[in-house]
Amino acid sequence: MNIKSFYKHYHLMLLPGIVLLIIFHLVPMFGIAIAFQDFKIGLGIWDSPWIGLENFTYMFQLRDSKVIFFNTVFIAVCKIIAHLFIPLTFAILLNEIRFRIFKRWVQTVVYLPHFISWVILAGVVMDMLSLDGIINHALKALGFEPVMFMAKNSLFPGIVVSTDIWKEFGFAAIIYLAALAGINPSLYEAAEMDGANRLKQLVYVTLPSLVPTVVLLATLSIGNILNAGFDQIFNLYNPLVYESGDIIDTYVYRVGLVQAQYGLATAVGLLKSVIGFILIFISYRVAYTYANYRIF
Repeated sequence: MNIKSFYKHYHLMLLPGIVLLIIFHLVPMFGIAIAFQDFKIGLGIWDSPWIGLENFTYMFQLRDSKVIFFNTVFIAVCKIIAHLFIPLTFAILLNEIRFRIFKRWVQTVVYLPHFISWVILAGVVMDMLSLDGIINHALKALGFEPVMFMAKNSLFPGIVVSTDIWKEFGFAAIIYLAALAGINPSLYEAAEMDGANRLKQLVYVTLPSLVPTVVLLATLSIGNILNAGFDQIFNLYNPLVYESGDIIDTYVYRVGLVQAQYGLATAVGLLKSVIGFILIFISYRVAYTYANYRIF
């Protein structure tokens, strides 16, 4: 087989994926025109009147827009920070376990929530935190008053972040475990010969070896600073916690599909996409500069 024939079959193999990419990602991009229109379903995109930047102007005049942008950034930043350090800590602790059977059992248990959808996990979380749930039963047994966890704006962001960590920290630790496996054993041997105990080996060998991985993951996570987790929050929140739990994606869903304000919803989504693209571009430039990471 010559090289031209090889690439021909290679491109044919890619063709179904490219077609799906065009249909579901590129063609819908024409819908961003709605952000600049007073969109009417009966008139369609072509005949709806153009209003320029009025949807964007109206968006910034709404108090809701400030709230959702703040909630999105706040929840996303909390998730990013937690996803950097909690999986790192777990991976280091797990790496210290010498009993392989127990180690594999722990890995399996903490990985499992990653493969369960938020539709199911949200039901579990709400049942646990309900007035008749196991948490309030424990509080009552200790002499405390029951708490309406899912109806308090002050508690909801913490619930979102903590449940997301519970679901993902085991799977996220895989990267750190791989980085730990790549550390040269001779470094530990040299440290041990110099009289370093396990704690000093951790401080002077393990952690410095993991710094490039932490820096890389932190840099790449900048691009996700406007992604606070639609599926999680959509399945957990309710009107009582809109003030602290409503994010850009849930707001776009509610305004666009429920309230039929298609122009406003498209404008909010478009602004998020533009800012997200800029942040992703910056994050990859920073990753290439400081961590020598590049895709192309």
